[in-house]
Amino acid sequence: MALSFRNLFLFGKQCVNGRAYLSGYKSNISLERLYPTSRLDMTTIPKPPESKDGKFSGYIPMDKLKINYSRSSGAGGQNVNCVSTKAEVRFHLSSAEWIPESIRAKFAEQIKNQLTKEGYFIIKSERTRSQQLNLADALDKLRDMIHAAAQSLATPQVSPESLERQRRLRERAARERLREKREHSMTKQGRQAPTIDSL
Repeated sequence: MALSFRNLFLFGKQCVNGRAYLSGYKSNISLERLYPTSRLDMTTIPKPPESKDGKFSGYIPMDKLKINYSRSSGAGGQNVNCVSTKAEVRFHLSSAEWIPESIRAKFAEQIKNQLTKEGYFIIKSERTRSQQLNLADALDKLRDMIHAAAQSLATPQVSPESLERQRRLRERAARERLREKREHSMTKQGRQAPTIDSL
């Protein structure tokens, strides 16, 4: 029994009536010929980036989140009544190990009024009429908030030259203020009428 060209092209090996037939055909557009030096293995999942040195890598593990979908509000026609597109992402902040400890503390301080009684943080998105796009938008919002908390932690290092320059500018401003104050005082004294004691 002969194999079809399509089966040979797709599989390269086919079992027919318990016998394996190997195909000698190799397409010119196969991955091995297009990318001969590539080590891309499409069967393995790459390891997610880790947060190192107290910095947030931007990776949010989906298995640590609780994701719910509900019906969106606003315009959208019959789609609003039929499809639950509003995405709601929640996670327990104090047990979120994927956020470095220092950033987590700053983030908790910034959003303390938005946490539930149980310590969950909830972020929602109903920007589009697609579940996937709303979920991506909610994750993007969360990522931006964590990055903002990380940036507020980083205090810029001021060089000694800058500190000296700031000190000199403050002294100069104080001298200028005292000079203007003296001039104003002399102007006011010149406006006064002479008294008997001064004659």
